[in-house]
Amino acid sequence: MLNLFFNKSKLVQALGITVKAVPTRTSLPILECFLLEAKNGTVTLTANDMEMAIRTETGGTILEEGRIAVDAKLFSEIVRKLPEEEIHLKVDSANQVEIVSGKAKFVIAGKNGEDFIGLPDMEKGTPVVISELTLKEIIDQTIFSIAANENNKMMTGELFEINNNMLRVAALDGHRIAIRYSVLNDFYESKSVIVPGKTLNDISRILSGDMSKNVEIYLGRNHILFTFGETVVMSRLIEGEYFRINQMITDNHETKLVFNRRELLDCIERSVLLVRESDKKPLILDIKDGGAVLTMNSVIGSMKEEIEAEKEGKDLMIGFNPRFLIDALRAVNDEKINLYLTNSRAPGFIKDEEGTYIYLILPVNFVR
Repeated sequence: MLNLFFNKSKLVQALGITVKAVPTRTSLPILECFLLEAKNGTVTLTANDMEMAIRTETGGTILEEGRIAVDAKLFSEIVRKLPEEEIHLKVDSANQVEIVSGKAKFVIAGKNGEDFIGLPDMEKGTPVVISELTLKEIIDQTIFSIAANENNKMMTGELFEINNNMLRVAALDGHRIAIRYSVLNDFYESKSVIVPGKTLNDISRILSGDMSKNVEIYLGRNHILFTFGETVVMSRLIEGEYFRINQMITDNHETKLVFNRRELLDCIERSVLLVRESDKKPLILDIKDGGAVLTMNSVIGSMKEEIEAEKEGKDLMIGFNPRFLIDALRAVNDEKINLYLTNSRAPGFIKDEEGTYIYLILPVNFVR
């Protein structure tokens, strides 16, 4: 029924990728399994939690083709603890799975592979092609701005918007917005979808970040498909119309500051040493000619530090959640960053002159 040899290291790698689509809870026991399939000279592992499905190839020598569903947790633990690199897996007509490595032998119960729910059908069309490095950077530089809870489903995903040869990715949680732009190597039909944040987080962890390797992205009506290397990730999309972020972005400002990014980040990170995780203490920026004085006051203590900056425009005092500033500054690689402000009640913008990123952060009230 199924008879093949694996290389342990390659199998462990494939398990680590595929396990991300195994549900932690499900009313369908078959979804607690990996589908192991040997067909046409290729061995694949598949997992599906009905929101996201992952299929990846793993090296193997096929003696007899077939498919079997095996308990994902148990199979993963067994494989990782096997003593030798060579693994022999054999399945009999009763779906009993024999796993042999060196002197170790396991026999576990499998399930009929025909009962497994695989990747749904999808009209692919023309893929959007982007490098693994660029996609990984885009996700990592925006994903922190999605909402942690599901009170608003839309905020748990990211907008992927194609317009000619431009990809725009945006995330927001009601207090901040992160936007990244990337110029594509080709022109595409305009399309806009909302991708779940969990899917993007998992894809970022799988991607190698190799500039020379590409990802093909297929945007469907209800699903999105990512193909890279030996791996395919398919995810349901979040239904609905995304927030009108264009109306939230403005070029108007009264004050512009140019900071050394590393110096500003270090200063803010020092300030949060005085803030417990549950506290919501603002970091106050008192902006004057030559730079800003950053102040933090909490029940633990207080901090005041001057930091130099090139300033254009009016003096201003404004408060921000320091952790939001830290997230934005960590996502930027530039040596210098531009901070644009209007007044103490209007959002602050961190953005570059080339238009590759925008981080909007709402201010917080503070007592002078």
